[in-house]
Amino acid sequence: MSDGSIPFIDTHAHVALAQFDADREAVLTRAAADGVTRIIEIGYDLPSSRAALALAEAYPQIFAVVGVQPNHVADLPPDWLHQVRDLARHPKVVAVGEIGLDYHWMRASPEAQALVFRQQLDLARSLDLPVVIHSRDAHDDTVQVLAESARGVPGVMHSFSGDWAYAQICLELNFLLSFSGPLTFPKATILHEVARRAPLTMLLTETDSPYLSPHPYRGKRNEPARVRLVTEQLAALREQPLAEVATTVDANAQRIFPRMR
Repeated sequence: MSDGSIPFIDTHAHVALAQFDADREAVLTRAAADGVTRIIEIGYDLPSSRAALALAEAYPQIFAVVGVQPNHVADLPPDWLHQVRDLARHPKVVAVGEIGLDYHWMRASPEAQALVFRQQLDLARSLDLPVVIHSRDAHDDTVQVLAESARGVPGVMHSFSGDWAYAQICLELNFLLSFSGPLTFPKATILHEVARRAPLTMLLTETDSPYLSPHPYRGKRNEPARVRLVTEQLAALREQPLAEVATTVDANAQRIFPRMR
């Protein structure tokens, strides 16, 4: 349990999912008890974006991100972009996301994914909002789209999973790297190198709850309280005090998500 002096932030969670229906209040209570001061609830399609905003409206410590993830591109109604725009205008919406490319599941063609990705980058620019990026098995194309279409739109590489070379490209594009549970896995040496070498001012922490639970809870339902374990691992890898790392990460989140201040 936290003494309250160190702020932890979960910048990417899906607490609105059905996996939390039975104990959502208890999950949020545990997070607060462990020092998690803010949680960012992430949408991935239109229904989940509306649910994210509803959760943010119900809890002062929760903020929302709205958008369409690449695995849901094929399900979009004709007015989808108008719907995302309306949701994104709410003051508790801090970014457009999660958006990007996913060539692992390939539930839409790369061309269809890229079109929706670019449209949402344009939307974020028009609303002066950052973006949260989902990229799976599509790193080269993701950074190509960002280089061509982001044009100054700031953002976050959600659940960063690349090597140092990829991290450098993302950092050059001025995108923050967000670490989740895999950072705590003993064999994740490639991630460990990135965590050590990247500037602390460009790093965030997240859980991606209910997914990607950190060690020693790997394989179990994840929850926002466990972002502390990710932050502790980040501090250990960098050989810096936990309070310094957590406080900097919190400041990074407030910088990239100014509506959260």
